[in-house]
Amino acid sequence: MSFREKPDRMNATRIARRPMSGAVTRGFLILALMTACLAPQGLSQQRKQAAQQGGRRQSKAQARKDASAIPPEIRAALDRISADSLRGHLSFIASDLLEGRNTPSRGLEIAAEYIAAQFRRAGLEPAGDAKGESYFQTSEWSVGPVVNNFVELSVDDGKQKMRARPNQLAALGVNVEQKPDASTNGSEKPAIKLSNVVGLLRGSDPVLKDSYVIVSAHYDHIGVRPTGEGDRINNGANDDGSGTVSVIELASALATLKQKPKRSIVFIAWFGEEKGLQGSRYYGRHPVFPLEKTVAMVNLEHMGRTDDSEGPKLDSATLTGFDYTDLGPIFHGAGAKTGVDVYKHEKNSDAFFPRSDNQALADAGIPAHTLCVAFIFPDYHNVGDHWEKVDYTNLAKVNRMVALSLLTIADNAEAPKWNEANPKTEKYVKAWKQLHNK
Repeated sequence: MSFREKPDRMNATRIARRPMSGAVTRGFLILALMTACLAPQGLSQQRKQAAQQGGRRQSKAQARKDASAIPPEIRAALDRISADSLRGHLSFIASDLLEGRNTPSRGLEIAAEYIAAQFRRAGLEPAGDAKGESYFQTSEWSVGPVVNNFVELSVDDGKQKMRARPNQLAALGVNVEQKPDASTNGSEKPAIKLSNVVGLLRGSDPVLKDSYVIVSAHYDHIGVRPTGEGDRINNGANDDGSGTVSVIELASALATLKQKPKRSIVFIAWFGEEKGLQGSRYYGRHPVFPLEKTVAMVNLEHMGRTDDSEGPKLDSATLTGFDYTDLGPIFHGAGAKTGVDVYKHEKNSDAFFPRSDNQALADAGIPAHTLCVAFIFPDYHNVGDHWEKVDYTNLAKVNRMVALSLLTIADNAEAPKWNEANPKTEKYVKAWKQLHNK
């Protein structure tokens, strides 16, 4: 992800998943048994610590009252969000087979096909380049020569650029030339294709169905370390496999509603976030649905790990730019009904606003935030970011809150607005006014 503050490298856990060789010692067996026995107590203690950290906590009576305010059909849809389902999706998305989902790579292509298959299974309408036929919004990137061991990729006559290693392209069957400079001697450049995955849950209101709420996550990560011993695959389970499978699970749950939300909900998995928000920036210039009709965007990052560098983060979530728009209170209210404390992190909320795909849509004027559970966790951008370390019970709970928030936004006749009283939103307010000819 592009939450690019450097993690504490001394605390980064690097646990290889490969089987240990040789005999297992008696001492190790005793240690394993002790760990297994103590694990439930440790989780209980973690939850106690988390309860002491967050914002205001509800009484049990208030929580029951708030939960009962959710209509039965919506409650049934929320209850379809399953920890086991999330675990199943993430164990594939973050598996070694996909080799860290670098942009570009074969693993990224496999992930895109898997996400499209899940959108198809949920019954979302294909909303890619060929409406009604494909889930892929495909961009074609020209491939430059090798310069200083890197290849430059560009799209739209160089309006967007990024770098890749030659071996990434060779694995895709693209041969590149070694040049001392960037010249191509007039030869035609090879090209590769990269895709956002887009599905639509069409709204039910005759008027509001032509306006859109985006929920998204990036499905790429940073690939395989070029050198080193042992495990070299950056699996990216939390960053951002957890957000990707959340988008899948939200689509599956909300598609079961007999009474669809009034506005349409667009589910998007972005490519190339780790290379500079490439997928979301491409969408910002080539929107599948009109930007002026897109009322909000909720991007999901770092959803699964609760072992934040600041301490345990259970039953809680936070938004970047929390008070930049009026979406913060909506998520806080949904959290009250689902038992999730949605709060503003006083240091990181504003600082991390430009570091994920919400920035591309905010630049276009759309009220857009990223929601996460942990800003930085021990295995951030390291090989230890494995799917086994995710708290799936907590992930499911947070996703129920997100689902209720999305429905609240989609069913509200009034579109979200930027907070003009906050000086940090000035450029976004200006972009919104230009978008709507105000």
